[in-house]
Amino acid sequence: MESQEQLISILVYGIVFVVLLTTGLMLFFYHSRKKITEKELEKIELKLKNQEEILHATIATQEEERKRIAQDMHDAISSKLNVISLTTNLLLENDEIGTDDKKSLNHILSINNTVLESSRKIAHDLLPPILEKFGLKVALEELLDDYIKVSKLQILHTIENVPDLPDLEELHIFRIVQELINNALKHAKASQLNIELTRKINGFELSFTDNGKGFDPESLNFKTGLGLQNIKSRAAILKCTLEIKSSNNKGSTFRFNTK
Repeated sequence: MESQEQLISILVYGIVFVVLLTTGLMLFFYHSRKKITEKELEKIELKLKNQEEILHATIATQEEERKRIAQDMHDAISSKLNVISLTTNLLLENDEIGTDDKKSLNHILSINNTVLESSRKIAHDLLPPILEKFGLKVALEELLDDYIKVSKLQILHTIENVPDLPDLEELHIFRIVQELINNALKHAKASQLNIELTRKINGFELSFTDNGKGFDPESLNFKTGLGLQNIKSRAAILKCTLEIKSSNNKGSTFRFNTK
């Protein structure tokens, strides 16, 4: 009887020991896995932060390069084209020049004017001077008018009570709208847009809707697209949230809200 009690005691202690050992091992592996997971999350956060910093730096570099190219086009190209235009007009006023020569000069003048207009448009797209001179509302209205003139887009817009923002933030909003319109034309094949920019107590709300072919917001191609990354990065710089709603053949909506 006593031996049976001893055997039972040994079994109980053995079971308790095994339970404690198993629990200890589970806790050990749990905490070890937790630390490994935390380290992995730290690495991912650091990687995302580095990627975000790279995107921000890339955008800043893009804007500087656009500014430089626009200035070079104005100073080095447009000014020389204006000289050609002036010289050609002076030659055309010379009565001693024959009809054929005048015909050739008029042809040169026509080509020169076309190139001059193209260079001005490129410089304007790279760095819209109207944004700096007259502000975001006027710049956006001119941008939308330009798209209406050169495409079949129908653009409904409400751009009222535009917030008073620093110049750089206005430039980011302008670029976001510009990028979204380009995407709607090139990828979504949209025919109608609805754009609303309104003032909020703590900033602004921007809503952009198109009637294009839509997309899957979770698709890899969409997530890794450079255009979207630039838009997201600009939204992060503006410290605003970005909500995207879209589905195939049902258009897309992008909504930006200051936090």
